[in-house]
Amino acid sequence: MSSIDYSQKIPNNVNLSEDRTLQRALEQWQPNYLSWWNETGPEGSTNFDVYLRTAVSVDPQGWAQFGYVKMPDYRWGIFLNPAEQDRKIHFGDHLGEPAWQEVPGEHRANLRRIIVTQGDTEPASVEQQKHLGHTAPSLYDLRNLFQVNVEEGRHLWAMVYLLHKYFGRDGREEGEALLERRSGDQDNPRILGAFNEKTPDWLSFFMFTYFTDRDGKFQLCALAESGFDPLARTTRFMLTEEAHHMFVGESGVSRIVQRTCQVMNELKTDDPAKLRAAGVIDLPTIQRYLNFHFSVTIDLFGADQSSNAATFYSAGLKGRFDEGKRDDDHVLKGDVYKVLEVQGGKLVEKEVPMLNALNEVLRDDYIKDSVSGVNRWNKVIEKAGIPFRLKVPHKAFNRQIGALAGVRISPDGRPVSDAEWDANVAQWLPTAEDRAFVASLMGRVVEPGKFANWIAPPAIGINRQPVDFEYVRFG
Repeated sequence: MSSIDYSQKIPNNVNLSEDRTLQRALEQWQPNYLSWWNETGPEGSTNFDVYLRTAVSVDPQGWAQFGYVKMPDYRWGIFLNPAEQDRKIHFGDHLGEPAWQEVPGEHRANLRRIIVTQGDTEPASVEQQKHLGHTAPSLYDLRNLFQVNVEEGRHLWAMVYLLHKYFGRDGREEGEALLERRSGDQDNPRILGAFNEKTPDWLSFFMFTYFTDRDGKFQLCALAESGFDPLARTTRFMLTEEAHHMFVGESGVSRIVQRTCQVMNELKTDDPAKLRAAGVIDLPTIQRYLNFHFSVTIDLFGADQSSNAATFYSAGLKGRFDEGKRDDDHVLKGDVYKVLEVQGGKLVEKEVPMLNALNEVLRDDYIKDSVSGVNRWNKVIEKAGIPFRLKVPHKAFNRQIGALAGVRISPDGRPVSDAEWDANVAQWLPTAEDRAFVASLMGRVVEPGKFANWIAPPAIGINRQPVDFEYVRFG
């Protein structure tokens, strides 16, 4: 089961040829997928030869190979981690029972909802990023964008396989609907709010792949604990690919910060106007973008108290991050957790049943992970000898979901009046002027080894290639 059969029309390691009905259904879906890709995938790129990695195995060692591929010819397929023999459900009311190989009837609707919601995020991000190839700051970055795009496409395949195989006609209809919704569409938008936001520039793209793909990591990790074994095995392999997306985000922001600090030291100034005139993105603007993308992303975890989250956990459908490393009873019936609310104009903590607070548990784990990367950006600033530090805003800042939705909280966690919010929001969130300035820097640089003025080159290339390698060849 570890190697992938590339002789098939749909590459897979699930013996698809032995289930002719399923194979036919997916082969009928495939042209619709390609039609969606050609309509909403990276604009104007169909004839490019791109130096991409393609999965050839699901073994942790040597699982991918690199080579030039035209993106519409990319071998999207269905890859599950090998089955773990005698795997047991290790949390919730079914603790200790054998993991399910088929969908339990009583959990069918909830499992389908979980898979559809995860599946919907994958094509959404491709749609959000479709214009970015026109303004790539280098061939290296253009290739990374395209790698993220084709892998999000494969993650859509991963979810559609589960829908087709385990949910019959309902699943096939959901698979079609995943190709019909569109990011930001007024009439048929994507399911989750962050996936209807625009990604208009490369600073937004790097923030998105750092923060929002990290949400993907945490959601996939929670689903990789699932008692429904095919979902757990599918998401475990998706996580192997997801790591690169977060690397693109973290290293991208780090390189922007590095270039800004270099120009600050050359000009001996921290004046945003002078730095903008020199063609780099000032650190306060980077902070505002960070505040926006972080706050939009933590809303993706849902309401701080959720009966659905309790149901998904107790039913064994979706665990916690690192469920197996936690030293509680993995049932949580009597456990409590602290969530925030506003009382008398102050933010206060209150204890609620942990089962109802599992969205908040996952959000808090995510925040810890996000902070560690921001600290690495700060090391770049510190090394440059500049007394400025980027900060993750308070988790109550700019929230649109849950008990904190619409509550006016400053980035440092103080409840503020509408008047104080209005007076300061231009320092806290990107303004139209900020976005226009960042957009003005976006010009395409595609000569091998050349980089836009606002971003530093990476330390090393992809797959041990030199930084000036021809990562994309234009047809």
